[in-house]
Amino acid sequence: MARDVVLLHGFTHTGASWDPVVAALAESYRALAPDIRGHGSASAREPVSLDAVLEDLAEAAPERFTLVGYSMGGRIALHAAVAPALGPRIDRIVLIGASPGLADPAERAARRASDERLADEVEHMTIEEFAHRWAQTPVLAGQPPEVAAAIDADRRRNQPMGLARALRGLGTGALPSLWERLGDLGVPVTLVVGERDGKFRAIATEMAAELPQASVAVIPETGHAVHLEAPGRVAELIS
Repeated sequence: MARDVVLLHGFTHTGASWDPVVAALAESYRALAPDIRGHGSASAREPVSLDAVLEDLAEAAPERFTLVGYSMGGRIALHAAVAPALGPRIDRIVLIGASPGLADPAERAARRASDERLADEVEHMTIEEFAHRWAQTPVLAGQPPEVAAAIDADRRRNQPMGLARALRGLGTGALPSLWERLGDLGVPVTLVVGERDGKFRAIATEMAAELPQASVAVIPETGHAVHLEAPGRVAELIS
């Protein structure tokens, strides 16, 4: 019998970014990969806020499911796990290149101000201009050409205004830190990181020390977007 999995994409991606993983899961899972508010088909949905996104998820998700999140989607997945309407329905969590947020209030405030400035700039860009700029982000360096091309095509499914709203409402500076809530998670958590992603490998190690049931999977020869560079391996970890 097929099991249910919900997959949450990262900032600037859409639900379609999970297609290679869904294909690798084949018939073992029923997959739901929604476009998060501010992205893809949900670009115009407002408000773009954590509460609204969690409400969308509570309405669309099955009664019991495995929750998978990449980067921004991983942050949202952690908030879903501690939300009363969603937490009890989650059997397991798989996080890819994700963190619980910024614990230091001053650092979080600085990041929020930075995201606000970027959002103001994004509103005056074409999606092509923004896609080119975002591809230069250091954490995304070293992607194989075919992966970079697929990500660029997916990124262009978005609209600048939607991405600006997502930066303001779902950015790292906008969401509260969950470092102090990690001990509350009563389900197994698999932390997936790329070998080349030094920043998030360190974060995964710190998270594993705080989580009651955690394992860390470092995927060789991959960077931040492990699910796009090694979808088959991610499918194995999910199943």
